[in-house]
Amino acid sequence: MDVIVAILIVLATVLAMEWVAWASHKYIMHGFGWAWHRDHHEPHDNLLEKNDLYAIVGAAMSISMFALGSPLVMGADAWWPAIWIGLGILLYGVIYTLVHDGLVHQRYFRWVPKNGYAKRLVQAHKLHHATIGREGGVSFGFVLARDPASLKAELKRQREAGIAVVRESAGA
Repeated sequence: MDVIVAILIVLATVLAMEWVAWASHKYIMHGFGWAWHRDHHEPHDNLLEKNDLYAIVGAAMSISMFALGSPLVMGADAWWPAIWIGLGILLYGVIYTLVHDGLVHQRYFRWVPKNGYAKRLVQAHKLHHATIGREGGVSFGFVLARDPASLKAELKRQREAGIAVVRESAGA
């Protein structure tokens, strides 16, 4: 039974992390944390970006959970579910790295999906990058992607309302 509970905690954490990532991306990275995120939205030839500092924040969240769950660190006050929450955060970080940095931005490998959900992820994130600056925008999640047609329509509404400046090549 303990194994099933641990697996459920890991899976619930991975799912919850998509919401955490969405909210962090929309309200922190495109808000007061824009100074770290800006270079991710601008062309550059650097291997690393200031935006990569957010990966350290995610790693710190995971490490903190491992520490809270560890009897070696916390002694009798260790909270056993924290180990599995930390593992879920770590797993989400691996998925994020492969999907966002690897597939979408092709930092680690070159493959452009021609169909399926992988293509939808790439299209959704490219539409996220269609805006200039931090205002407006669509598709702030990293693993769950809405239909690109609805995202284009939302970008068009934002542009017409003066909320977002959209790059000409975006077609919105």
